[in-house]
Amino acid sequence: MGKKHHIRPMKVDATLQNLSNFENKSLLIVDDDNPFRERLARAMEKKGFEVFQAESVQKGIESVKSKKPGFAVVDLRLNDGNGLEVVKEIQSKNSSSRIIMLTGYGNIPTAVAAIKEGAIDYLAKPADADDVEKALLADPNKKAAPPENPMSADRVKWEHIHRVFELCNRNVSETARRLKMHRRTLQRILSKRSPK
Repeated sequence: MGKKHHIRPMKVDATLQNLSNFENKSLLIVDDDNPFRERLARAMEKKGFEVFQAESVQKGIESVKSKKPGFAVVDLRLNDGNGLEVVKEIQSKNSSSRIIMLTGYGNIPTAVAAIKEGAIDYLAKPADADDVEKALLADPNKKAAPPENPMSADRVKWEHIHRVFELCNRNVSETARRLKMHRRTLQRILSKRSPK
């Protein structure tokens, strides 16, 4: 993972609440991707959360019953079922809990369902700890402002295609297969410059 870390100036984000204002700092992370979950758990502990982990719907629900977490990060697709089950359980035990759903691409309708069940936001995987912290501590009364100049839909699609292309080691056939596109269509898109 050769990711360059930008050193960002620490600025206090007015749309975020301070973790110290919350009495219950317990954070349940439910995800069956063990390395990802462990990494996120360690990073969130550094940020001051009291983290406990579960790798399945069943373990998640058991944890909720004993801990009633103040915060939760729940993967939508778990080996033994749907993360929404855990969200419902958290909501019934602690309705003020702040829950973030993690979802892969293409699961947006389910993520929307999660928000109806009581999640406050959803993030596409792989989300990093800063994204998770921002989403968990977002002030409910201050919605984050929508971006001033959001990318056009064409641009978003182009970025997504290129990201998948890079993840497939620039293999056109594999990228086309994953994106369920014709190779020729994909090659045409890849040969063009990015849309505005």
